[in-house]
Amino acid sequence: MKKLITLLFVALITTTAFAQKDELKLAQKAVDSNKYSEALATLSKIASTIDAAKIKYKTQYYFLAGKANYANGTTPDNFEKASNAFNTLLELEKKGTAKYSNEVSQTLNTMIQTIASSASKNYNEAVILNKETATKDQSIDLFNKAGKSFEQVYALSKSDTAFLQNAGLAYYFAQDYTKSIRTYQDLLDTGYTGKSTRYLATSVVNEEKVSYASKADMDKQVKLKLAKDPEVVVRNSQRNELIKMIAKNYIAAKDNEKALEAILEAKKSSPDDYGLLVDEANIYYAMGDNQKFKEKLEEAVKINPTDETLHYNIGVMKMELGDNAGAIESFNKAIELKPNYGEAYNNIGAAILTKAEAIVEEMNKNLSDFNKYDKLQAQQLEVYKEALPYYEKAYEFDNANKSVVQTLLGIYENLEMTEKQKEMKAVYDAMKN
Repeated sequence: MKKLITLLFVALITTTAFAQKDELKLAQKAVDSNKYSEALATLSKIASTIDAAKIKYKTQYYFLAGKANYANGTTPDNFEKASNAFNTLLELEKKGTAKYSNEVSQTLNTMIQTIASSASKNYNEAVILNKETATKDQSIDLFNKAGKSFEQVYALSKSDTAFLQNAGLAYYFAQDYTKSIRTYQDLLDTGYTGKSTRYLATSVVNEEKVSYASKADMDKQVKLKLAKDPEVVVRNSQRNELIKMIAKNYIAAKDNEKALEAILEAKKSSPDDYGLLVDEANIYYAMGDNQKFKEKLEEAVKINPTDETLHYNIGVMKMELGDNAGAIESFNKAIELKPNYGEAYNNIGAAILTKAEAIVEEMNKNLSDFNKYDKLQAQQLEVYKEALPYYEKAYEFDNANKSVVQTLLGIYENLEMTEKQKEMKAVYDAMKN
């Protein structure tokens, strides 16, 4: 009885092998005739038994499955299936005869280049469209397509991690913050840093930049006068940039707590990173913590004291916190760095005018005491005189600012500067039309 069972088992294996061989022949014929759907249907009949097949049938199966899904480049939606089949084949042929590996490698490279090219085209078009309000929705759609394609390139070739970073950026601009965060986190989980060294030289044949596998390869081509202008391009670690992008996604998604967690994590390895400090400050601002916002900006300005925008923003926060003298000091520093900083002049004027608030309050309390009222009014006019040159400077550098024009009009009226008042009234009336 045992012999009978063994014989039946052997017969079953033989029958299965014959079936696989026949179906593979049919699938090969369909692929050769560009009947890719027919080939896939045929291959599906032996899919459940192929893992137990002989290596030659197994490699042929995955080769045909890849070819049929690729369909000579006409079915991008099936590229990932094609890639999975081809990569399985390449792994199998590492253990034996590499019958299909060269052709498969070339096809994979063609797939990658096709998808990467399409992704870059969509991304670049989206950048252009994003500048126009009327085409924002179109740009978001293209950014999303680019993100999917960049991810697909990574799925085809896990060594091309830079494409996954591109996908994260595309999803960010597509406002799909969940996908963008997931993409950047996947990169961090793989240990990706983005640190790299590239060896480049210009081909003497077509003047195009060529990338070499090593410095020795590059130097050899230059020595043979086949290339010129060699250069070594070093890219530093991108880890903190990835974490910063995660934080930016959380900020855009209005999840400030998660954004702050991401920034604090990045600061563990780069506590004095200027960009991280500014991002951290902006998160505190979004959370409504103006004191922390000011403190972080002050830390940042110590690292980069020549950034006029930082000094300006510190001045704004000091004003909001009631420190007008400190605010004026910061605005003046911004003006030293950028002499035509109209908004800084405007805010100095505004900080000076706050001194008139208490005077006006006292004037309202002393409407019947004419002597005291007149003295207070004289003080009020002195404040206006002090603020006037700053508003005039603000107008000089930003004559389209309606708020500045309105303030100047009021000051000229109070100081009885009739001619100036008429000029500014004409400007104000033109703005209303």
